[in-house]
Amino acid sequence: MLRILIVDDHLLIRCGLKQILQAEFGMEAFVDEAASAEQALEKVALSDWDVVIMDINLPGRSGLVILDDLKVMRPKLPVLILSAYSEEEFAVRVLKAGAAGFIAKESTHLELVKAVKTVLAGGKHVTNNTAQMLATFLNAPAEKLPHEELSDREHQVLSMLGHGKTSTEIAKLLSLSVKTVSTYRARILKKMDLKTNGQLIRYAIEKGLVKF
Repeated sequence: MLRILIVDDHLLIRCGLKQILQAEFGMEAFVDEAASAEQALEKVALSDWDVVIMDINLPGRSGLVILDDLKVMRPKLPVLILSAYSEEEFAVRVLKAGAAGFIAKESTHLELVKAVKTVLAGGKHVTNNTAQMLATFLNAPAEKLPHEELSDREHQVLSMLGHGKTSTEIAKLLSLSVKTVSTYRARILKKMDLKTNGQLIRYAIEKGLVKF
């Protein structure tokens, strides 16, 4: 039996994905849910899964942060990263981190089913846009751009700052303290040699890290 684990902290999202997958695979599939990174890690540790579909934004530890843990626990387990962020912002990063593909939440149900079938067959789910970005990345000069030196969590905070969110808003979305978010912001500014949020936003826009 096909075993699929959906990891998302929003019940409606989990129910919607589950309905789509069960409509496609029917009784051949067992679809389970996890609402947090901790639940996901526990379920993956206890059982075998054919594919995990996981949101980036999870309470506490993000999907990108626990991706490494999942790959250590189950090296061959394909993980599809689901996100409200655009491909331009995160697709290349999640693929570099070891994900089997990236699915934007604005994608159609057909795209989701296609992605699941692709990774179940041993492939990577890559859209044409992502393929072009990967080609650009591979052909880029060896010297890294400032934002490429950021950790996954720092990159996530940068993206949110780039969209104009305040530290308080980011803290609420990521289930972190405002002080912790401020610490991430300070690290980002230092690593990128910038001084203000305005400079961060301008950089993010110029480098195509945010999409409005």
